[in-house]
Parts: sequence; C-alpha cells; structure tokens
Amino acid sequence: MEAVNGGSVQIQTRKLPNFLQSVNMKYVKLGYHYLITHLFKLCLVPLMAVLFTEISRLTPQDLYQLWLHLQYNLVAFIFLSALGVIGSTVFIMTRPRSVYLVDYSCYLPPASLQVKYQKFMDHSKLIEDFNESSLEFQRKILERSGLGEETYLPEALHCIPPSPTMVAAREEAEQVMFGALDKLFENTEINPRDIGVLVVNCSLFNPTPSLSAMIVNKYKLRGNIKSFNLGGMGCSAGVIAIDLAKDMLQVHRNTYGVVVSTENITQNWYFGNKKAMLIPNCLFRVGGSAILLSNKGKDRRRSKYKLVHTVRTHKGADEKAFNCVYQEQDENGKTGVSLSKDLMAIAGEALKANITTLGPLVLPISEQILFFATLVAKKLFNSKLKPYIPDFKLAFDHFCIHAGGRAVIDELEKNLQLSERHVEASRMTLHRFGNTSSSSIWYELAYIEAKGRMKKGNRVWQIAFGSGFKCNSAVWVALHNVKPSVSSPWEHCIDRYPVKLEL
Repeated sequence: MEAVNGGSVQIQTRKLPNFLQSVNMKYVKLGYHYLITHLFKLCLVPLMAVLFTEISRLTPQDLYQLWLHLQYNLVAFIFLSALGVIGSTVFIMTRPRSVYLVDYSCYLPPASLQVKYQKFMDHSKLIEDFNESSLEFQRKILERSGLGEETYLPEALHCIPPSPTMVAAREEAEQVMFGALDKLFENTEINPRDIGVLVVNCSLFNPTPSLSAMIVNKYKLRGNIKSFNLGGMGCSAGVIAIDLAKDMLQVHRNTYGVVVSTENITQNWYFGNKKAMLIPNCLFRVGGSAILLSNKGKDRRRSKYKLVHTVRTHKGADEKAFNCVYQEQDENGKTGVSLSKDLMAIAGEALKANITTLGPLVLPISEQILFFATLVAKKLFNSKLKPYIPDFKLAFDHFCIHAGGRAVIDELEKNLQLSERHVEASRMTLHRFGNTSSSSIWYELAYIEAKGRMKKGNRVWQIAFGSGFKCNSAVWVALHNVKPSVSSPWEHCIDRYPVKLEL
C-alpha cells in the first residue's frame, strides 16, 4: 500500500495471514473432535461385524449344545435373570426424576412506566439529594451502560418527589409477580391449586407476610404447598430458585413447581452521592418472570425444555468476594448497594470455579482431553504455558448471560471466546429492559425464541452472578422446535432487534 508523507512516497507492506494454514487447522480440529466424540461408535462397528460373522458360522448342532448348557445351569440362569430384573426395578425407582419446563412468562410493564435518558436526568436534577458531581456521574454511566430508551422504573420513582413507601413497594411487587403469573396460568391452562412447590426470590424487598405468602393468598393455593421465599441472594437467585424447585420435585412426585424471580426497586433507590452506590440507579429496572416446572412424564410432550444440570458456586468465604456487592449506609445515613472496583475480577474467579465443575458435565470428551493434556504439560514442563480454554460453543447452542451490565457481557464474551451472535440476546435484553436482576436470563431466552432460533435438541446455558459472591449455571435442552410463548415480552418489538449499539 502506498502512503504520502511529507512529499515522499513510502511503500508499506503488510504480511497477509496464511489463510490456507488456518483453514487446514480448522478442519484438523473439527476432525479431531469428530473422531474422539464418535470413537466408541467407530470401534463398535468392527466389533459388531466380527460378532455377526461368528454367529453366522454357528450350526444347528452348536445351537442345540447351547440350549443343553442352559438346561444344565437352569437355576443359575433363573437367579441371574431375577437379579437383573430386581436391579433394573431399583434403578428405575430410584433414578432422578426428569424436570420439565412447561412454559414461562416475563412481565411487560405498561408503556407509561418507560424512562428515557432525558427524563431520568431531569427527574434526578429535581431531586435535591444529588449534587452536580453525582448527576454528571450518573449521566456518564447511563450513556455507557448499554441501556436503551424504553426501560422501566416503578410508579413511585416517576413521582416528584419520589414516594418510596411500603405501600408503593408492595404495589410494585404485586404488579410484577401477579402480571407474570396471570400470563403463565393463562398460557398453560393449569389450576393454581395443582401447584405443589412455590419458590419466590427477591433480593432487597422482603416484607411480612412474605412475597410467597402474597402469591398463596392471591391465587388461593392449597394449604399443604411447599413454599419458599429467598432473599438477599442477588441476581443469581433465579438459578438458585430453579435448583431448589428441582430438588423439591425429586421428593414430591407427580406435581408442579412454580418459580417466581423478581427484584423490587421502589424502596431501594439510592438518594446519596457515593459514586459506588449510584451505579445500581443507572442499571436496575422493573422486571420479573414466572416459570412452571413439572415432574410428570405426561407433560414432556407439551413442555419446552428439560432441565439437564444446575451448578452453583459460592465464593463467600473470601472477604473481597463477600464485600464486593454490599448493602450499606453512606456517611449521611442513606442506604444503597455499593459495588466494588474489584467486582469484575471476582466475577472472573467465580466463573472459573463454576465452569471447572460444569465443564466435565457438558463438554465433549475431546475438549476434556485437550484441557487435561494442557494442564499436565503446564505442571510438568512449562509453568508459563497458557491454560487451554475449553470451547463451550461445542457444548451449547445458546447462551443466556445475566444482563448485569455491558462490562459483564463483554468479559464473558472475551473469556469464553463467544461471537457477537452468542451474546446478542444478553445485549438486546440489557438495551430493551435494563438489568432486571434474576429474571434477565428469562427475557434473554424469550428473545432467542422470538427470533425462531430454538430448535429441537439445542442446549441452553443460563449463567448468572450475584452478591455473596455467587456464580450459578442452569443447562436446558429443547424438547422440540420452540415457538415464543403467547404474550412474549418481545412480541411487538422483535422486528426492531438487534439494534446497533455504541460500544
């Protein structure tokens, strides 16, 4: 390429990459994965051929001798057969029951609760608690957050001055939870009294009676329902709730479980000037989801997904991890949630611990061999050798990364070597709905369905981070080509997405 610099012509040459080598390596790796994955089948074919050849050589006399041998050992034959039947029965009776996701719904707030950038800043200026430095800080965070102009705040925060009362907080909780549950019951046509397990998670709002009791009262659920109310567990509590419901469905057979995931903003808006506590104001928005689970075999045909794995990782024993997301009061007595500058580093460590457990459960054996070989080589030969990062794209077709913020999505995209398409659902959910806490992974799954991308057999990885500090994963497999649910939150806007974001 020629360039003009100060009247002289310089010739710049750029060495092109060796495309042939890269293409060859790509196919070598694909061939390796195929060989290792299907090694058992490839070895089984010649073995079956040899066995079939030997059987074909048997004469009627050989078969008669075999029959006589069985007659002489009839007692042993009957004993072994009975042992096999008993063993099979015990295995079938004690094996973990399959848990199916029949359907789910995500709450879509009314358009009147939308908050545009300018409205957010105008209202913040009218609130006398914020100084000029705090207002400018919020403006910068909002512009870089990845949130769009159509996210939602509760009614109490649209008032001037805001009205963060207990009554208003209860109204927000009822609107979100009941709104999601009404759609769920309408879509699935189940009787609420058939529900045997109820798990509700909301981190920062835990009134008495509890949120789960509010649901029992509203829908007149039966008196012997197993209900749980999870509080203070952060944005990853949705996966924890799924894991708890799964365990309960192993014990209580032939029943339904409902999981409600939400967060309450009304009483948790920070009216101070500590910058580490102002960030949640700019990111968190109204949202919630309701999920119907079943352990009934007959529900498999109408269910969307089957739960394959849940993996939970807790780093709370480490002081930095424990304190990185911390609810506290500032020097003026204003309550808020403080985010540490070490948050992303701690999230990375939690992710590493989580995928160390998840990897052997989901990765093909070919990737596990490469990871183990690299680990051994690093220990024995070269301590500076970079560890092999397993290719999770071989294990999953779709990724639902908690839309906690742009930095969270960027970090996972980089560390897991994902493409823009893999993180599209997370970025678009953050843009359209903001950080809806534990329910964000369900808005993301709804996005994938609305795009028509969920095919039979596809595997989905939901991964979320939360205070404590926790990293939790849930793995689902699609039971058929999944269509979006009725009243999907993306129903009237999916054609506008994906939108181009300024990164």
